[in-house]
Amino acid sequence: MIRGGHIDLTILGGLQVSENGDLANWIIPGKICKGMGGAMDLISAPNAKVVVTLDHVAKNGSHKILTECSLPLTGKRVVDRIITDLCVFDVDKKNHGGLTLVEIAAGITVEDLRSRTGCDFKIGADPLPLMIEESDLEP
Repeated sequence: MIRGGHIDLTILGGLQVSENGDLANWIIPGKICKGMGGAMDLISAPNAKVVVTLDHVAKNGSHKILTECSLPLTGKRVVDRIITDLCVFDVDKKNHGGLTLVEIAAGITVEDLRSRTGCDFKIGADPLPLMIEESDLEP
């Protein structure tokens, strides 16, 4: 299915994503790893859109959306969209890279996002409200 090009959308979890659409989702050095699984196959499907979901920041408060990933990469320039608990970014992986904010959670400001994001981003023409309630977010 995947290698034959029959899948046009894949949704994956991620550990880190760069502003250019690089994805790190398979190992944290020093931690036990059972293997990389099928993520590399999924992101290399011909003409497939890749959506990555992740918490906007790590439990320790560090950024997960960065200028460059610090963890080993699963793929370079493969991510089309990033969905977090705070917002949704579209990724320009073809040109010079960069993120565009397209949705934002209620109660979250652009300034909040800038402080919680490890790279710069553009703001779309009119970012839509993300359909998530603050009460749904973990403290």
